[in-house]
Order: sequence, then C-alpha cells, then structure tokens
Amino acid sequence: MSREAVTVRISGQEYRIRSDADEAELQRVARYVDDTMERIRKRTGAVDSLEVALLTALNLARDLIEARAHMDEFRPPPELRSLIERIERSVAESVPSV
Repeated sequence: MSREAVTVRISGQEYRIRSDADEAELQRVARYVDDTMERIRKRTGAVDSLEVALLTALNLARDLIEARAHMDEFRPPPELRSLIERIERSVAESVPSV
C-alpha cells in the first residue's frame, strides 16, 4: 500500500498525515483525539493548546496502559494456550494444499 497523505482536523487545525493506514481509520483516530481534547478542555478550563495536548496525551497514555493491563489479565493459561496451538496445527495440517 502506498503512503498516501490524509488531511485530518484536530482542535480546529488541519494536519496532513502520511501513513499506510486506511484513510477511514486515520479519520476515526483523529476524531477520537479531537473529542478527547475537547472533553479535557471543557473539564479543565485549559485554553493553551499545548497544555490541552499534553493533558490529552497523558490521559490517552493512561488509558492505553490500563487497557494493556486488562489484556494481560485475560491471557489464557499456558495449558490452554498449548491446546489452542495444537488445534491450530492440526487444522492447518488437515487443510489440503492448493
């Protein structure tokens, strides 16, 4: 996939982002950042865009760390993981080659 430039709007500013990601996905991410910045701006009363951006980055980083911690809690135990891998190998071996 080529690295196409996509224009997104965050906090009233347009940014051109060059990425391999799908344009719709980049727009969705930009809207999420924009919504988060607006929520933080309203909650804190901050007007300085750098301060809002920093608070947004801290909030999103916290959310990411919490999400990763929750994912670690839901990892299958080694015995179950081993069984899943055996089943996946068995299925792969039973599918005829083309």
